[in-house]
Amino acid sequence: MRDEQEAWLGVDLGTQSVRVLAVTGDGTVLGGGAAPIGGRRERERHEQDPGDWWQGVCAASRAALGPLAGVRIGGLAVCGTSGTVLLTDGSGRPLSPGLMYDDGRAAEQGARAREAGLAVQDTWALPKARWLVEEYGRGRITHQPDVITARLVGKPVPTDSSHALKTAYDVGRETWPDVMGLPREALPDVVRPGTLLGEVCPAAAEATGIPAGTPVVAGMTDGCAAQIASGALRPGSWNSVLGTTLVLKGAAAEPVRDPSGVVYNHRAPDGSWLPGGASSVGAGVLTAAFAGADPAAMDARAAAFEPAGAVAYPLVSPGERFPFLAPGAFALVLGEPAGDADLWAALLQGVAFTERLCLDYLHHLGAPLDGPLTFTGGGARSPYWNQLRADILGRPARVPEQTEPALGMAALAAHGTGSGPLVDIAEQMVRIGTRLEPDPGRTARFAEPYARLIDELTARGWLPSPVAGHAHIRLRQTLEGAAHRDTPDS
Repeated sequence: MRDEQEAWLGVDLGTQSVRVLAVTGDGTVLGGGAAPIGGRRERERHEQDPGDWWQGVCAASRAALGPLAGVRIGGLAVCGTSGTVLLTDGSGRPLSPGLMYDDGRAAEQGARAREAGLAVQDTWALPKARWLVEEYGRGRITHQPDVITARLVGKPVPTDSSHALKTAYDVGRETWPDVMGLPREALPDVVRPGTLLGEVCPAAAEATGIPAGTPVVAGMTDGCAAQIASGALRPGSWNSVLGTTLVLKGAAAEPVRDPSGVVYNHRAPDGSWLPGGASSVGAGVLTAAFAGADPAAMDARAAAFEPAGAVAYPLVSPGERFPFLAPGAFALVLGEPAGDADLWAALLQGVAFTERLCLDYLHHLGAPLDGPLTFTGGGARSPYWNQLRADILGRPARVPEQTEPALGMAALAAHGTGSGPLVDIAEQMVRIGTRLEPDPGRTARFAEPYARLIDELTARGWLPSPVAGHAHIRLRQTLEGAAHRDTPDS
């Protein structure tokens, strides 16, 4: 009976909208709601009004909970975009706009951090935190979800170590180091994801429709949330999140060491490690190049161009951060596409080539890759693209029925309120909808353009030669394996 059901809420603060899902322990989505978020983009500036985040949560929560009379809400957790920060006062009220994950105004502060020996990128939260302090003066460094959890609980709360990672929080020692001279009083207290922060207060209950007294659990970044929603939490498992940009998140017993800082390691609630990286390549290039196009129709036309007449490195914005660090990198199209369908095909294939290079780089670093690979994100809604990616990667993949980060936060909320280990809860909630097997013939067909892209990125000085050499070795091994599988038994 519905009045006997228990559900958990997952709240996802996305770039363009807030999404809320109410999910049962077996993965049934009982309700969902969404609300748009505006913002300001201007050259390197990308900021949002934190008040819009709260208004979005109120609207999306009411939409999700509207049809759920009689359902007990066991708890909730909130995820946000990694690296989005602002300043707040002692009561948790915003003193600045929210500097979004890709805001580039802290390039000078990023350079100073690297000179001090810190492996950070300009868009990470640490340089932006320093920029905010220099621009606005004193205040508390606050990560995007902290604004929402503070409003829900009715007072400022600790941040979680996942969102604090790019502010230079040491997730291994679980402490703040001396970071760029930021005053200690400006740094928030930090807890592990899944920690109970408090309960929804009456004022927040009235605004959101979430019952007062509902437990509020510390969340994780949107990339980690999507990883939980994919069920990729056992060592060797990986989740490839293809949205506006491409993010790969995996699970490992030990952190994956990368002196360049391209790959970083989140800490799971149980103390294990979630290595990964975020590329500037992604599906956003399709909407930029083909505004208003019907993706399914373009996919159907692109199928005639395998491989495409051009090889693309489809950066959504200048600068690359994974699988290599190259602030000066820019989008490439090598060759002349025969038309729109051929260009669409080149962009789809270029994203998949980048995805393969990311996995090659992870292998180069010694990351475990022997578990299942899961596709999530908006790009995973394309059956053609999913199969194309599996073929180019030369490995099986799977696509869950529900790919939203909000589901991952619902699972984390269940874990944080005592329902069991997160890995078990996630596997119970995640329902695999599609299983993909690579076609050896198509894998071989895309080998030459992939090799060509590797060589071009190396020649431009963006991709380190040892990484390129490792990628070529892995390509040969994949082709040998594909040829073996394609040979009839004697």
